[in-house]
Amino acid sequence: MQPVSVIATVLNEAEDIGRVVPSLLAQEPSAAEVIVVDGGSTDGTWEWLAGMQARDPRLVAIRDETCSLKFSPGPVSRGRNVAIAAAKSQIIACADAGCTYTPDWLKNLTAPLAAGEAEYALGGSCLEPNAGRSGCTAWDVASAPFFSIKLAPTEPTKSCTARSMAFTKALWERIGGFPEQVLVGEDTLFDLEARRLTAPAFVTNAKALYCPRNTFRSACRQMARYAVSDGQARVRWARLFRNGARCVAEIAVIVCLRWSVIPLLAILALELWFAFHRDWRHIGRYGLRAVLARFVFSLAVPWVVAANHIRGLLSKERLTNKQNA
Repeated sequence: MQPVSVIATVLNEAEDIGRVVPSLLAQEPSAAEVIVVDGGSTDGTWEWLAGMQARDPRLVAIRDETCSLKFSPGPVSRGRNVAIAAAKSQIIACADAGCTYTPDWLKNLTAPLAAGEAEYALGGSCLEPNAGRSGCTAWDVASAPFFSIKLAPTEPTKSCTARSMAFTKALWERIGGFPEQVLVGEDTLFDLEARRLTAPAFVTNAKALYCPRNTFRSACRQMARYAVSDGQARVRWARLFRNGARCVAEIAVIVCLRWSVIPLLAILALELWFAFHRDWRHIGRYGLRAVLARFVFSLAVPWVVAANHIRGLLSKERLTNKQNA
């Protein structure tokens, strides 16, 4: 296996840092280095990293306070760029502080690059099967496919996420790095540029394990943030038109109820397809509550996406996040 540098960014991630870093250091075969850029944590994250670095020299902890919203509109991208610039390896794997990784994740994700078959590989993410006492919520299951999160680690994926992404350092240089002008959706913009230059390899068995523990409100808020960012970046027009058309269709069938119920039944059938066609084989095992939550969330998605994408088109309001609050 060629040397690989794993990179991640953190800011006030005390709840998760003790899970993600050990899982990255436990990769088989081992990464040449695990580089974690801290944007100026005040909750003990940096102290934890410094202590772990003293015990395991494979961990390279970098404290750079410019990787926060105080100094950069895109602190996550800036942190990744700082980490990649410091990396010694020519193959880079991106990880996320909110996830954990099985011991074969890195080997599987980077196999197409090590073999010279690709410059860019995507592993995707799935709900963590063993997420502690509280586990994943019904709203995690409900919102999963709308955030390109799978319900099973074996499901194929063709979506991008920097939770599990690998590329050559040369490709990163040709792209010009991660875009530092946006807070969210930076991996989507990086992916768009990468796909203009090369075809990605999609690796089925290299998913990040993720458990966001969403409520309906937090999932809608996250969806809204992504849509605002898409609007500000002037990307994903097809997604806006598709969701806008669903909103118009739902209004139309309500108007038509005075004459016929058939259009409403047709729209309900279509909405059932939107809600369940991606992962109907797996959702049943999460129970009736999760199934009902999925249908409710699916009905909300077009309204949240369309309204906030338009909001992003009309506004340059700066986004924030809980770590920088």
